[in-house]
Amino acid sequence: MDERRELAEDLCRVVGGRVLGALEILFEPDELSGEDTRLRELLTVKSRAWADVLCGEDDRAAAFLAIRLVSALYPGDAPFDPPAAWWATPLGRAVARRAGHPAATAVPVSVAAAMLGITRQGVHDLVRRHKLDRDPEGAITTESIQARLSRSRGDQAAVTRPRRA
Repeated sequence: MDERRELAEDLCRVVGGRVLGALEILFEPDELSGEDTRLRELLTVKSRAWADVLCGEDDRAAAFLAIRLVSALYPGDAPFDPPAAWWATPLGRAVARRAGHPAATAVPVSVAAAMLGITRQGVHDLVRRHKLDRDPEGAITTESIQARLSRSRGDQAAVTRPRRA
């Protein structure tokens, strides 16, 4: 399965479960009266469009969309801190590549490893070979992770990140 299709299916599943599933719980079955089917059809179309942006050429649009999706799907008062396994999902991989870590400028080696899909030893090796950067506290910068992911995928455009508020 290609990356865009896999990402679109993952987005459809995640948004469907977190957003549409919640609506189905909150509304009575007769209150939706066919709207659930229409919303799911719209979600399928939007998921494909989102996957096109996240896999597309416009780094800025992809980064902003990645951050919007994370903000909408994982709201909370605490900073976004998904489990390591989340970074291996199609959405997690797209977010890592296009936005880095939406809530951190640097992450521990274990999170960097999850974001890159490699072992912690692999992260240490990349740091030693100056392929990843550390911040003053010793954490791995998300900018260097994002740059590494973009290079490994063959992205031609320079890595740009929207500023966080």
